[in-house]
Formats: sequence, C-alpha cells, structure tokens
Amino acid sequence: MSTKPLNKQTILDIDPWLEPNVPAIIKRHDAYRKWKHIIQQQEGGYENFTNGYLKFGLNVTKQGEVLYREWAPNAKEAFLVGDFNEWSRISHPMKKNEYGVWEIVVPPLRPGICAIPHDSKIKISMILPSGERIERLPAWITRVTQDLGVSPVYDARFWNPPSSERYQFKNPRPPKLSGGIIVYEAHVGISTPEGRVGTYKEFTVNVLPRIKNLGYNTIQLMAIMEHAYYASFGYQVTSFFATSSRYGTPEDLKELVDTAHGMGIHVLLDVVHSHACKNVLDGLNQFDGSDHLYFHEGGKGRHDLWDSRLFNYGCHEVLRFLLSNLRYYMEEFRFDGFRFDGVTSMMYKHHGIGTGFSGDYHEYFGDSADEEAIVYLMLANDAMHSIYPSVITIAEDVSGMPFLCTPVDKGGIGFDYRLAMAIPDMWIKLLKHKTDDEWDMGNIVHTLTNRRRGEASIAYCESHDQALVGDKTIAFWLMDKEMYTNMSDLTPLTPIIARGIALHKMIRLLTHSLGGEGYLNFEGNEFGHPEWLDFPREGNNSSFHYARRQWNVVDDHLLRYKYLNNFDSAMNHLALKYQWLEAPQAYVSLKHEVDKVLVYERGGLLFIFNFHPTSSFTDYRVGVDEPGKYRIVLSSDEKRFGGFDNVMLDGSFFTTPMEWNGRKNWLEVYIPSRTSLVFSKD
Repeated sequence: MSTKPLNKQTILDIDPWLEPNVPAIIKRHDAYRKWKHIIQQQEGGYENFTNGYLKFGLNVTKQGEVLYREWAPNAKEAFLVGDFNEWSRISHPMKKNEYGVWEIVVPPLRPGICAIPHDSKIKISMILPSGERIERLPAWITRVTQDLGVSPVYDARFWNPPSSERYQFKNPRPPKLSGGIIVYEAHVGISTPEGRVGTYKEFTVNVLPRIKNLGYNTIQLMAIMEHAYYASFGYQVTSFFATSSRYGTPEDLKELVDTAHGMGIHVLLDVVHSHACKNVLDGLNQFDGSDHLYFHEGGKGRHDLWDSRLFNYGCHEVLRFLLSNLRYYMEEFRFDGFRFDGVTSMMYKHHGIGTGFSGDYHEYFGDSADEEAIVYLMLANDAMHSIYPSVITIAEDVSGMPFLCTPVDKGGIGFDYRLAMAIPDMWIKLLKHKTDDEWDMGNIVHTLTNRRRGEASIAYCESHDQALVGDKTIAFWLMDKEMYTNMSDLTPLTPIIARGIALHKMIRLLTHSLGGEGYLNFEGNEFGHPEWLDFPREGNNSSFHYARRQWNVVDDHLLRYKYLNNFDSAMNHLALKYQWLEAPQAYVSLKHEVDKVLVYERGGLLFIFNFHPTSSFTDYRVGVDEPGKYRIVLSSDEKRFGGFDNVMLDGSFFTTPMEWNGRKNWLEVYIPSRTSLVFSKD
C-alpha cells in the first residue's frame, strides 16, 4: 500500500490513555490505507479521483461537444432530454458501460457552438427494469432553479455561460493562516435588512467590508449547496454541485469569494456530507429507481430525526462523488476549506440520537463507531490537505471523539479544528438557570479549557444554533424586551441594559481568549442583534420579518448596539496583534468564587475579569509571571464600549518580585464590577 502501516507507539505518544483502543484505531487506519491504495491503483490517486466532476455530469469540449455521464446501474435505458431537443424521450439515447455509467456525446451545432443552449432546462430520462419511466435532475448538475409560482421542484439548468460572462478571478488565495482563526459565520440570504432573500452581490458590497473592519480573518458561508427548503438553513441538500440560486448565479458567488480574498479573508464552505434531502424528483433519493444507489438501503440509509437519507461511504462511486464535491468547490469557486456539518451523526451508527457522551473512551470505539464514515472523513481530510496544503477543515462534533484533529498519518481523522460545542451550552445554562452570584468560576474555566491536548478548538459563545427561534441569543437572554425600549442613548441606562452590555462583552472576551485556538461568531450577534432568526414557513405565514439582519440598529449612532460592535472589533484586532489564539493554553492563576474574579495569562497578556454584580476592588493583587511595567491595552469599561470610564487607561503598573497565586510576581489593580481588563508588558 502507498501509506505506511500505523505504529502502536505513534498512537500512545499522542495519547497513552488510548492503549485499550489501539487495535480499533489501527483497524480503521488499515481500512483507510486500503481505500487509498484502491484510489491510487485504479484511479491514479487523489488528483484524478477527486476530479470526478470533470468526467461526470455535463462537460463541454473546446469543439463545443457536450459530454454527459451519469452513474445509474439500475436503469435499463437512459436518454438526455431538455429544451434543446424539445423534450424528446427517444432522440438522444445514452450508452451504458460495465460499471453502470451512462454516457452520451451531443455534437455541436457548428464548431465551438453547443447544441444545448446556456441556462436551458435539462433532465435524464430512464426506463427501469419494471418498464417504468422516471426522470431526474442530473446528479452532478451545477445549476438548478426553482419557480415557486409553478412548483417547489427544482429545474436543472445547463450552465455554460459565454467567456464574456464568466467571472475571472483577480486575487490569489490569502496565505495560509499562521495561527489563530477568527470566523464570521454568515448566511447570504438573511444578510439584508429587507424582508426578502439577500443576494451574493449584496453580501459582497454591503457585508464583506463590515467583516473586514471587525477583524475577522475567515468567513464560514452557510446554505450555499442547493437545498429544497429555505427554512432548513441549508441542511437538506438536493443538488450537491449546485450553488443556491436563491442568492444569484455561480458567477456572483465567485465574485464574493474573490472579493473576500482581495481583503485577505479566507472563505469556508459549510459542507453537508452527513446526509441528503430525501426528495426524489430533484434530489439523489431513488435516483435510478433503486433505494441504494448513493445511500444505504432500508433503515440504515435513513436518519429518523432529520427525515433524510444517509450516504453509503463504503461505495467506490459515492466516495468519488463526495470527494469530487469538495474538490469542485476548492477549484471552481476557490473556497479555502470546509466546516463539515453533522460529523457526530456520521461517526456513530446511532448518529448521536438519544446518546450522551461522558468522555469515557469506550463510547468512541467498538460497535457504535461507523468505520466507513470515519474512513471517508479520513480520506476527505487527507485528499484535501494533500492537494491544497493550506486548506482549513473544521469538524462539528459534540461527542469529543479522540484523534479527531490528529493528522491521518498518525492515526487521526485529520481535521484542523473542532468546534468547542460545550461552551455555548454552558453560557446558555448559566444565563437561563443561575443568578449572577451563583456563577461558578471554576466550572466556567474548566469548560473553557477542557480540550484534548494538541487538538485545536474553535470556541464560540453562540452560533446560528443559538440564534434560531425557540432559543435566545445571549443578548436576548441578558436584556430581553428592554432591547426594544431602552437601547437608545436618549433613554436612561437601566440596570438590565447596563448588566447586559457589560456581560455580553465579558462573555465574548473570556471565550475568545481562554476557550480555544480559534473563535467564531454568528453574523449580527457581535452587536447583540435584537431579534432571533426564523425563516419564512407555514407556521409564521411565510414571513421574512425574522429572516434578516437589522444592520440599521448598529449603524444608528443613537443606539447602544454600536458599543457592542465596537468592542467586538477591538477584541478581534487585539487578538490579531498579540496572537493569543496561536499561543499555548492560558495559565489560570486565580478563580475566586467569592470575589467572582478570574485571572490568567496568555500570549504575553494578562487578563483580569471581575464578574461580581456589585463589588469593585481597589488595589486588587494578582499574580503575573513576567516582571516589569504593565499597561492596559483593553478595558470593557471604556466609554466607546458603553462603559463608564471608571478605569484610567494611561496608568502604569509595576510588578513586585514576590510569589502570588503560583506566579513569580504580583501587581495591584483597580477592577470595577462587571469589567474585564487586558494588560500588556511594556
């Protein structure tokens, strides 16, 4: 095989607690090696295998021929039909090879001129062994559109714009991130303040500059792969190679990504390979009339909770389809990587349904682990990192699977980052169930620092999950209905708003600086978006009222939302300057349960948080390792952040060489209640 066998000692050097599970890790690594060997021997390696979209689907030669290939082994006959042949079901028959792949070459009208017009409708028509005729959208189609006035079912389009209308990339990809990733999670459709679906072009012009100014170096785009139902948030994918037509054309999306690159911002795709929409007429389900083409048949191929289909990751052609799907977005749209959705569901046969994870290693291995799915993730990470060394991959996993972010050649699954999904749950539980004086400083620190050694985590206070209707954003938990009445500087600052603004900033800075090697925010939450997120659906009379972002409230200088936005920008830029996300995990020297004070050092900075609801402390002694003169580089109490300016920013703080809280030196500070301070050594 082309990849070396895994050595037991390699595993134990990374995590000695895995010794009882070494055989399971070696077994899945051997399965990965076997697949990689097959891909190498039969397909010419990753480079050829992941270029499946150049062989399958509809491709155009320089002479204007259209080559169409489709894998549909159950079909007995197949025909290409569409506007171009007036939907004749006999004029363009396809030929089938021994692998169940159908093929047709449509000659040009004249040299260089396709017989199939650009953007015209197209389908594959098949006759099954039973004699039944079915029609489907090509599985590899790159453009589908929906006319809800006629039918919710998508139409496949032959996307082949003339060269004058094809977007030409102008900017190279930004250089590989040297360290900390600061992610802005965004949804193009909701990114307008108006009650409608936003567009790629509007996002490019209106939202990208905001993201740049806030200091984010990465965007994670949701709901890009075409999905049947807008309210599914993009998680019921019908056409995997088609970018959502709701927001514009593929060329518009290319412009968005290219413009972001020109700003030095990386762009990640929220990729959904964990399941697929069960739609038949415009999805992959029962594509060739069988129940088991791309998916497992029967119950194994169905996700009961999501009401969707589950891929057969042990199938050669399914691997080609999914790996080529990743390559397609990297090549054609120049994405910089992926956030893999639903990784927990993929890695376990129970899909995480009705199952809790205590962290005991027996939960991750054995019969409950889905080896085929795990091996697919290993192949996906290995292939993308081999072809694109600067690629970024993030796993959405709630289980805490060991070796998730360990390189594949060392027995890992190969992701660069995992989402620290326990952190937002902790914050919501505190805000929902505990009074401020009941907050457990030790538990907060434990949750923020409880991550596997050597595996990078992306911390976040709230993502899109916490913004959805049925839940509340942190701003809403803190300020609730007063966000509608008391967020103007022309109104008195109420205790609820003062508390909300203070804690909103502190929670974010603490999570950002202590919780991981990366940070994520969902769009709008940085300024405490005043309303939750709810897509138009039958239950709300198809209203867009909550499926938008109210940029007007942060742009209105009379409103207090601007203070939270200002703090978010200052926090991100400080992180970029001092690179605390790249630094080793913080040393926490104080977790004072009575004073509600936290103190830690990271990236050469000293962080002090006073969560006490009423008590401020003068001459408060804190430990610090490095001696010298310190100054404040960030205070959440600054006026520009909606604070009270109780802290003098131009003062100097000198250390005393005496051990304190396990540090070699101490200094004394004034720390007001509900305030966070960051110090740098001069």
